[in-house]
Amino acid sequence: MTPELSLANREGLPDALQVLLRDYPRESWQADPGFNNLIAFWLDRHMMFRRLMAEMRKGTEALLDAKMQGNQFGGMVSRYGGMFVQQLHGHHTIEDQHYFPLLATKDARIEKGFAILDKDHHDLDAHLSNFVTRANEVIGVIGDRTRLQTAAGGFQAELAKLEVLLDRHLIDEEDLIVPVILRYGAEGLG
Repeated sequence: MTPELSLANREGLPDALQVLLRDYPRESWQADPGFNNLIAFWLDRHMMFRRLMAEMRKGTEALLDAKMQGNQFGGMVSRYGGMFVQQLHGHHTIEDQHYFPLLATKDARIEKGFAILDKDHHDLDAHLSNFVTRANEVIGVIGDRTRLQTAAGGFQAELAKLEVLLDRHLIDEEDLIVPVILRYGAEGLG
């Protein structure tokens, strides 16, 4: 894969992979007769990941601004961070093992897009590992406000990197997958 297609460098899918997106633009998805419960569920999962990251970002900002207590912050990081990592790993596993192989066969013009998305999952794993390390550092110093502030700064930086990369991935994934399902249906997927 070329460096410009890597998750860290990409600003969107290449035009050649947006062929179905041109026929099925985002603003028309929900009104399309092919929009089904699988698409709605899948998009809702993506929204959940975005919401969890936003909540962790807001909570970290509140802690750094001394508007949240350390134990409250630790509970938030533990609860939301654990849910985020566990659910994202499960989501990516199902996509890599089930959805991507089936969807890649639907239209040869976009087959390469699924290899890009699969590579994204592996790239995101390294960032998730760093996220977990930073979250554990924060939780480990909850009782020491000075050390907590420092650790929360590191957590905030890691969270910001992960949030940007994950959002890029989710947008590209949605732009590739939803039009495929709208065009070819969900047979065999659910």
